[in-house]
Amino acid sequence: MRSIAVGIFCKTPAPGQSKTRLSPPLRADECAAISACFIRDLTATIEQVARDATSIGYAVYTPIGSEATLRTLLPGGFRLLPQCEGDFGTRLATATRDLLETHDGAILVNSDSPTLPAAILSAAVSATRRSNGVVLSPALDGGYTLIGVSKLHARLYEDIPWSTSEVFNRTVERAGEIGIPVVTVPGWYDVDDAASLGILQAELEGGRPFDGAFPGADAPATRAHLAARAVPLRAGSSR
Repeated sequence: MRSIAVGIFCKTPAPGQSKTRLSPPLRADECAAISACFIRDLTATIEQVARDATSIGYAVYTPIGSEATLRTLLPGGFRLLPQCEGDFGTRLATATRDLLETHDGAILVNSDSPTLPAAILSAAVSATRRSNGVVLSPALDGGYTLIGVSKLHARLYEDIPWSTSEVFNRTVERAGEIGIPVVTVPGWYDVDDAASLGILQAELEGGRPFDGAFPGADAPATRAHLAARAVPLRAGSSR
């Protein structure tokens, strides 16, 4: 069976450095705390999928020097791969190249989707094993939740308007320009501002954030963290 690396692209949580678009409604220390919960929950899902699919989980992280703190948030079998310097596309491409040196495929997942279903990750692993192109899970905000390849196509990551609603569409267009197929697996959503934080809380309270194909992962660390707040969070609230 072909070996697939499944990596979470993350920053080791620190107040003032993590999830800053969540402030407000969160304070800087709360942003770091919820970021840690996101990493715990998503890497637990990655570990489950990687184990079932005979794949390997990675934390593709920054900054260098934060390894001891980051390891406290990760499953025991996770490997660490530091991010390089450069813009987001350069860091994605370099991490993909590094993972493909020792694996037959590489999937990079954003760290902002704590309830990402295992079924979507499993579908991405299977598709990456079968495809010579690019595997994408579209995000509700117009980006993508994950990207998987079995061969490095550096042009996929060049001249993309990162952090905009055009990322997914521009990546699909770029794949067409360089002549590689696109396989789309079901999409999910990122939690990166007050509105999407409200979607997350609604989901954890039993709602469905959108008409997704799968129910969300349980996200126990995130669930417990939000439940412990004295004042529930709602989109647009200050505290």
